[in-house]
Amino acid sequence: MDKKIVNTQEVRAYQPNENRLFFSAEHDEIATGMTSDIYFVKTRDILKASGKEDTEVTVEIFARDYGFFCGLPEVLNVVKGLDLEIWALKEGMFFQNREVVMRIKGKYSQFGVYETAILGILASSSGWASAARAVKEAAGDKPVIIFGARHVHPSVAPVMERSAIIGGMDGSSCILGAKLAGLEPRGTVPHAVMLLVGDTLQVAETYDQIMPEEDMRLILVDTFKDEAEETLRVARAMRNRLEGIRLDTPSERGGVTPGLVSEIRARLDMEGFDHVQIFVSGGLTPDRIVELKAAGADSFGVGSYVSGAQAIDMTMDIKEIDGKAVAKRGRIPGITYTERLVKYEI
Repeated sequence: MDKKIVNTQEVRAYQPNENRLFFSAEHDEIATGMTSDIYFVKTRDILKASGKEDTEVTVEIFARDYGFFCGLPEVLNVVKGLDLEIWALKEGMFFQNREVVMRIKGKYSQFGVYETAILGILASSSGWASAARAVKEAAGDKPVIIFGARHVHPSVAPVMERSAIIGGMDGSSCILGAKLAGLEPRGTVPHAVMLLVGDTLQVAETYDQIMPEEDMRLILVDTFKDEAEETLRVARAMRNRLEGIRLDTPSERGGVTPGLVSEIRARLDMEGFDHVQIFVSGGLTPDRIVELKAAGADSFGVGSYVSGAQAIDMTMDIKEIDGKAVAKRGRIPGITYTERLVKYEI
């Protein structure tokens, strides 16, 4: 199948719709190569003019750091319908620095223009997944929800949150991110509703009345009063209906500390509310999660540590041309031996 891929003249003539609502790429713009670096389009034109457009190559993609592999479904969709052979790691697998994570065989003129998109997908997704794995390893058996959508452009927020789930996190607050991962979105309520209603307990009781039974009764307790005082006020009113409280104390007030978690845990237990869990969010890192977990925190919401994770650079190299081992200077010619790649149908 020959996808409609733009040539250099079409790139020059292309003008984005002045009325487009968002600057993010549309699906057909990715499919036609409009998100590619221009030099890949020029390469395709040169190959065609040189009678080399049917040249078959084998390329390998390797990572420039260690991490966890993510982004494979989108890559397969980028090249869907092309006459290619693809091998790759399974999503969620750990890879070493400079390990080959994907191999593609086929006519370069068919897929070379997608190098930018393929590398970008794998680099960003694997970076997010790897940060999420570090968070989950710190939390251990305690649930962790990804709260990072507000820190990235909305066009990529679902990609980021799905990547976090592939990395090991237990849920997503972003509606589309959760749905794409086969889950239902999870989250409590923001400080905004507390401020608008004017009272934490009134919000808690209204939430309990109108939300579906399957939604956890977990109440934010740091908007107006001392967190321990507000926690006990809500617990005494809701009793067994209260399943958990959320601490999101701002950095201006010192953030959520292990001491605060320990105090609230002790005060809840002393009054017979040992069933009430403590959910913590706000600027969490793996190190802070370890400390807060030891203090008694039961679950965590993590945003910027994952959403702001550095992409893991990926590099694509031609390793064979028409079955002959080749490589640019600094690389070893020929296919790299590995038993970890799985062949995928596209």
